[in-house]
Amino acid sequence: MRQEYDFSKGKRGAVVPVPPGKTRVTIRLDDDVLEWFRNEVDNAGGGNYQTLINLALRDFVSRSREPLEKTLRRVIREELKRTG
Repeated sequence: MRQEYDFSKGKRGAVVPVPPGKTRVTIRLDDDVLEWFRNEVDNAGGGNYQTLINLALRDFVSRSREPLEKTLRRVIREELKRTG
C-alpha cells in the first residue's frame, strides 16, 4: 500500500452511469418478494432481477390500462384453458 493516494482527478457519484431512459431510485421491497425475483432469475439460468421487476411492473401498468371487458375476456380465456 502507498502512504498517500492522489484523488485530485476523482469524481463523486455513481461509478456506472445511468443509461438514458432510466432513473435511479431507492425503494424498499419485502425480503420475500426480492428473493422470489432473484430465484426466478437463477432458475432461468441468469439475468438481472431488476430487469425482471421492471417487466413485472410494466405488465401491471399495461393491464391496469386495459378496459374491463378486455380484462374479463382474457381471464375467462385463461381459466378455460386451465380447465381444459
